[in-house]
Amino acid sequence: MSNFLKIHPQDNVVVCLEPMAKGQTLNLSDNESIVIAQDVPAGHKVAIKDIKNGENIIKYGYAIGHSTEDITKGMWVHTHDVKTNLEGILDYKYEPDKDYLEKRKSMVGSKKASFKGFVRANGKVGIRNEVWIIPTVGCVNNIATKLAEKAGAYVKGSVDEVVAFTHNYGCSQTGDDQEHTRTILSDLINHPNAGGVLVLGLGCENSNIDVLKPYIGEVDDKRVKFLVCQQSDDEMQDGLNLLKEIIEEASSDVREEVDASKLIIGLKCGGSDGFSGITANPLVGRISDRIIECGGTSILTEVPEMFGAETILMNRCVSEEKFNDTVNMINGFKDYFTKQGEPIYENPSPGNKAGGITTLEDKSLGCTQKSGDFPVMNVLEYGERTDVTGLNLLCAPGNDLCAATALASSGAQIVLFTTGRGTPFACPVPTMKIASNNTIADKKSNWIDFRAGQILEGRSFEELTDELFEKILRTASGEKLKSEEAGFHDMAIWKRGVTL
Repeated sequence: MSNFLKIHPQDNVVVCLEPMAKGQTLNLSDNESIVIAQDVPAGHKVAIKDIKNGENIIKYGYAIGHSTEDITKGMWVHTHDVKTNLEGILDYKYEPDKDYLEKRKSMVGSKKASFKGFVRANGKVGIRNEVWIIPTVGCVNNIATKLAEKAGAYVKGSVDEVVAFTHNYGCSQTGDDQEHTRTILSDLINHPNAGGVLVLGLGCENSNIDVLKPYIGEVDDKRVKFLVCQQSDDEMQDGLNLLKEIIEEASSDVREEVDASKLIIGLKCGGSDGFSGITANPLVGRISDRIIECGGTSILTEVPEMFGAETILMNRCVSEEKFNDTVNMINGFKDYFTKQGEPIYENPSPGNKAGGITTLEDKSLGCTQKSGDFPVMNVLEYGERTDVTGLNLLCAPGNDLCAATALASSGAQIVLFTTGRGTPFACPVPTMKIASNNTIADKKSNWIDFRAGQILEGRSFEELTDELFEKILRTASGEKLKSEEAGFHDMAIWKRGVTL
């Protein structure tokens, strides 16, 4: 194996696959080699051509920024000598490859696969049979947590566990901020991974149970029950009694063979590094394609991490209407930044930079590879549940917990989460950690579920796509992920307004 990777023929940088020392030689071809001018960490970039001050840095075949000084070949290319090209709100033009779109659409449903899931009365399919406690307000978080702990003793049959999803909202909110909280909570109450739900309210909050019920809609009163703590003489005992009833009803649910077209996967990355766009993200992109070929659905979010690569997604939109929806999502998110007085392109994070990502374009071009190659069929508002198969774009921030919760709220039964730095968190649905490099996979084997870094060792994308797809089917059929084994469950709502 080579000690570097040139991603695209037009690139003027390569990525070091291992730490490189000053004076070390990179053999670019039989006739060309360069000498490393400085020590360069693994995952970082080295110039393979002389690059003038102001000239674009090319990676993935696209500009990821411009040089801020003359860079000679062999030099380390990173934040000290590169600046983003991004600024302001842009105008966009729809320029699709219609032959490509039609060819890809014709492949939808061309493959067959199945898993064993829980078919709900409304036709939705869950991959878990958990009992959830959803607080309407943060004031009852401790009660929810204690109820989940005590109710664990009553779990039986096919019920996996009782989980409390605590959060800080539901009161002292206004306008759209309050509406979004209500929408997210109602989405989770209706999620098919829950065999039953206890909705736990305080009684005096803005988003109290009576206010929330219209958002939730019709429910099976044997599976979804409500408790207002201020109206109960003993909320712990009343809560346990209701949970026992829910568990009794859900415990007889059985898994049955289900077509993979019923799968909805969320696509997310966090703690990315210089290998994420080379290994884990393109691997997940192939999984997204495979799911869609089976007639299923994938959802891509993290809007700020589309900036710089958004035109690639826009030109894959199935229609001009969806193109316009994508433009509005992108520019609307930029407007959200500016209204808060924040710079639009304040990204990547310190961890991203340490891992070799230099600019937002660098990050976005790697991030969007999780979407694969199929057309964009739908664009979702925050909290909106998908009813369109194929690739969906979802309006949500890049924050790991907020974005992953948004994916679950939109209907994803599982989230594929790529990482180069590692993270232990989990969202309301099973969260599969896919490592971009083997170093973090070895170090944090208690966090990582799949090793995409094997690509750097010579294994093919085809092999790993097959392996990862089979693991997803096993997970959908009940196999636990590392975060589930650890008992980790998280949720976070996107805070967008004032607090009263």
